[in-house]
Amino acid sequence: MDWYLYPLIVLAGFFAGALNTLAGSGSLISITLLIFLGFPATVANGTNRVAIIFQNIVGGSSYQRKGVLDGPGALRLSIPAVFGAVIGAQIAVNLNEELMRRVIGIIMLAMLLIILLRPQRWLQGSLQNLSGWPNAKQTLTMFAIGVYGGFIQAGVGIFLLAALVLAVGYDIVRANAAKVVIVLFFTLFALVVFVINDQVDWGIGLLLASGNMLGAWMATRWAVERGAAWVRIVLLFSVAMSAAYLLST
Repeated sequence: MDWYLYPLIVLAGFFAGALNTLAGSGSLISITLLIFLGFPATVANGTNRVAIIFQNIVGGSSYQRKGVLDGPGALRLSIPAVFGAVIGAQIAVNLNEELMRRVIGIIMLAMLLIILLRPQRWLQGSLQNLSGWPNAKQTLTMFAIGVYGGFIQAGVGIFLLAALVLAVGYDIVRANAAKVVIVLFFTLFALVVFVINDQVDWGIGLLLASGNMLGAWMATRWAVERGAAWVRIVLLFSVAMSAAYLLST
């Protein structure tokens, strides 16, 4: 690639990392750019996982330092998501991605209405820390989200936020903190599948990761300092953008 494209990849990583850490769908930016630069969609999808891992290491540690991360609860919720992600990554090449995008876009439109019509549910969580293991509903939800995350990654943060707020009971800031840990763990396992299938460009992935990490670090500061109401506005923007993208491609 020409030299001037490398800073562009870092910049895309910054915005993707910030959006992923605050809400979700930042991977729509990074994956789209990689495809535009000539990478096959499968390699763009796999390479993006490298950046996601480093992004969420930074995001998770930053949320932990700020005291809003329920670490044990996030780890327990990660277990069914990991199993789902491995399955999702393995079947990625066998699904009709175009149809899947349409269905997910419609679901996100419905989610947009829920966020608009029931704002207090997102701002005032009833749970500080998850006690014990997830119940059956939470386990199945995490597994299903893991399958999707293993398959395509882009947009998985939005579904995780919805599950962690509506099914688990965190407020949106604590849900964001748990989300980055869950995504970190299931992405580690999904990445192995992409590596085995030779669908990862490590050089570009690490370059992208440098931007993602900076974006994640900035986003955790914004989320904690500005509070749940501000994060909800970012989430609304992210969901609307994702729905428009998925329904138009």
